[in-house]
Amino acid sequence: MPRSLFSTCLFAGALVAMAPFTAMAVHADDIRSRLDVQAEAQLDVVPDRATLNARLWERTPAVARDEETTSDPTALREARDRLEERAAVLIRTLEEAGVERDAISAGSLNVQPEYLPGARASDGERETLVRTRLERPFQVKVADLERLPLLLDALTEAGVNALDGVMYDLADRDAATDEALVMALEKARHKAELMASTLGVTLGQVITVSETQSPIYAPRMMAMSADMRESAPQAEYRPGTVTIDAGVSVSWTIEP
Repeated sequence: MPRSLFSTCLFAGALVAMAPFTAMAVHADDIRSRLDVQAEAQLDVVPDRATLNARLWERTPAVARDEETTSDPTALREARDRLEERAAVLIRTLEEAGVERDAISAGSLNVQPEYLPGARASDGERETLVRTRLERPFQVKVADLERLPLLLDALTEAGVNALDGVMYDLADRDAATDEALVMALEKARHKAELMASTLGVTLGQVITVSETQSPIYAPRMMAMSADMRESAPQAEYRPGTVTIDAGVSVSWTIEP
């Protein structure tokens, strides 16, 4: 083989052999030239809105379980008329307490059978009774939490069968979640600057940024016990605070 051709082949082989080392050097240099930071932040917010949940129901008379009597149309109509009359009273009472009609929503009518143990027959078998329960749920949106005790009194005065609790919420959830995210980003920036200052390096441009935990506001539900409902005028309904968590991962270049 001529010397020139041999030299060319040898040089090409050397380039091929050096290529992995060159790639590794570039990759290692790329790792050394960045700073990765993760940060989490917690924002405590006080709810400023609430929704009251209540239910009204009426029942038909309990009768022996029989296909011909379980769906007495007259009894059903009378129970529904009573329910609708009470619903009208409830809405009127809330409006008199200062609640706008648009803030009151009534759910769809729910009809379901209820089975009860009856008297024991001479043969020892217990008779089964059945009645029909007609129920309507109601929701009342409260924009001023200071009025919450007054509205609970109004619901009690209207004779609701059940107060299912208070759901606390925010008028502007997006603003709260945005604030939590900004806090996480500011914390990441602070950590990066602290690390860079301690290590004697200079931060460059942001390379990547991503969320490790998306900030979400979840409404807070406060259940109501029987004692609380009976002592509504004296009870205090404090919404407390709700924590919104946010997390980010940010990478910066390190200036040479």
